[in-house]
Amino acid sequence: MKSKIYVLIGPPGAGKGTQAKNIANLKDFVLISTGDLLRENVERKTELGMTAKSYMDKGELVPTDLVARMIKANIKANIGKNGFLFDGFPRDLSQNTLLGEMLKEFDLEVDKVIYINVKDDAIYERLTNRRVCPKCKRVYHMKYNRPKHDEECDDCKVSLITRDDDKLDVIKKRLEVYHSLTQPLVDHFEKIGKISRIDGERTPREVEAEILSVI
Repeated sequence: MKSKIYVLIGPPGAGKGTQAKNIANLKDFVLISTGDLLRENVERKTELGMTAKSYMDKGELVPTDLVARMIKANIKANIGKNGFLFDGFPRDLSQNTLLGEMLKEFDLEVDKVIYINVKDDAIYERLTNRRVCPKCKRVYHMKYNRPKHDEECDDCKVSLITRDDDKLDVIKKRLEVYHSLTQPLVDHFEKIGKISRIDGERTPREVEAEILSVI
């Protein structure tokens, strides 16, 4: 049985990361999240991670060659599994070409692209109000999921932080990059009939239910 290949696409702050983890667990898919791969390298201060951080902190896309090797190794190590769910890759048409070439080596292709659509205004509200515990990485939202004590993690009792890529000027840059590079990718998959549009401005549970119905 061939592994199924699903790709999750959406603007920064659309909830892709949360949905990807939940869906991968529920469907027993291998999750390939470039964000997680890169953050792990940044936290370990590897050479790759430090190079990637210089781009991430400015809201720019990390060059493809810095993540392609990790992705290919992940596919090779898990070939034959139930399916793969990609979160954060491909981000543009050139990355999609690269992914297609990698998958072809394993006699695979993208089966379905799930596009979580969220308007820019909602993205700004989500990300500027997001706070993270620097110790346990728990995520809070100062409007919808507040900590018990203002700006303090409920579990670790340490001050929450705003991630560098959640700052207003960086969010603006990230959205500009998204619209210029990722939107053409959405249009491409729509033309070949492989995309399913999901309204990402509903509750996480409603979004999850629709993704599961598509899969």
